[in-house]
Amino acid sequence: MNAIISAADLAGESAGPRPPVLLDVRWQLGGPHLRPEYEAGHLPGAVFVDLDAELAGAPGPGGRHPLPDPEEFGAVMRAAGVRAAAPVVVYDGGLGWAAARAWWLLRWTGHEDVRVLDGGLAAWEGELSTEVVTPAEGDFRPVPGALGLLDADAAAELARRGLLLDARAAERYRGDVEPVDRVGGHIPGAVSAPTGENTGADGRFLGPAELKDRFRALGAPQAAAVGVYCGSGVSGAHEVLALEIAGIEAALYAGSWSEWSFDGSRPVATGPDPQ
Repeated sequence: MNAIISAADLAGESAGPRPPVLLDVRWQLGGPHLRPEYEAGHLPGAVFVDLDAELAGAPGPGGRHPLPDPEEFGAVMRAAGVRAAAPVVVYDGGLGWAAARAWWLLRWTGHEDVRVLDGGLAAWEGELSTEVVTPAEGDFRPVPGALGLLDADAAAELARRGLLLDARAAERYRGDVEPVDRVGGHIPGAVSAPTGENTGADGRFLGPAELKDRFRALGAPQAAAVGVYCGSGVSGAHEVLALEIAGIEAALYAGSWSEWSFDGSRPVATGPDPQ
């Protein structure tokens, strides 16, 4: 099953006999809230999903965007019309991070047919709608565990014995700047792999061969196991998605740097090198 879909293919499927459920996950770190943009125009039939309130738990020691309670997440998905046997397509404003977070959560909790609109809303050439729909209740029941998930200890171990990719910008990895979390730097042993290098200038993913070459140069798939983290488990999901496009399985450290750096007993590395 493909993990992404083009705007042209989505238009065709939406007009066909088995249209996908559409989730609009527009989001911006630190705000403003983007529901007004959804209300001003969205893909016809799409339901808005709030990343901060519905795709994450309350911020705290577990990070800025800890995983939501699976049962609460399931209720949100059912209210959005998600059904276990129906395809789902998620999109955001174009960056792809928020859409990838929704994709990862649905896949992790067992939905088998979820794709991200490649390039997001900016790639859509069809008409937009301002109608806020209330879909029929879905039947999706989450069963967590279908994708790899790391906690802090497992991430530390993977950085030593496998390949742990840091999906944040290189300057945050080095510790030159840290605009959000308590301290700058990276998990010792992690390799810098900025999420922005997964896509082209148009915001669409590089092709499978290009992504495979990129990750091969970083140490995958030679490593026995691959993991990804970021600031708070959002852009890291985008990197897991890119790895899947490349045919490489990877686990997500959902707590990411926001959880790691919250714990003052965890070691911190700085500079351009993993150690």
